[in-house]
Amino acid sequence: MITRENDDQTPWEDPIVAEVRRVRETIYADAGYDLHELGRRLHEKQELSGRIIVSRSSGPPGDKDMEAKSAKEQSGRRA
Repeated sequence: MITRENDDQTPWEDPIVAEVRRVRETIYADAGYDLHELGRRLHEKQELSGRIIVSRSSGPPGDKDMEAKSAKEQSGRRA
């Protein structure tokens, strides 16, 4: 029979997970525990980062290109 020697002690805590949870709590507390404020702050930080911002399209990749091409072809047929 296998027994654990540390059954009466508190469970082991992963230091990396603990740090991530502390940082998350700090960020959320700074936003006043308001999800909208947190989102606004994250969006602002993203814009100020100077990096290219890629947003999710509403459809599969290439749909907008196909729509533009189709509209151009249709306008060419009318002329």
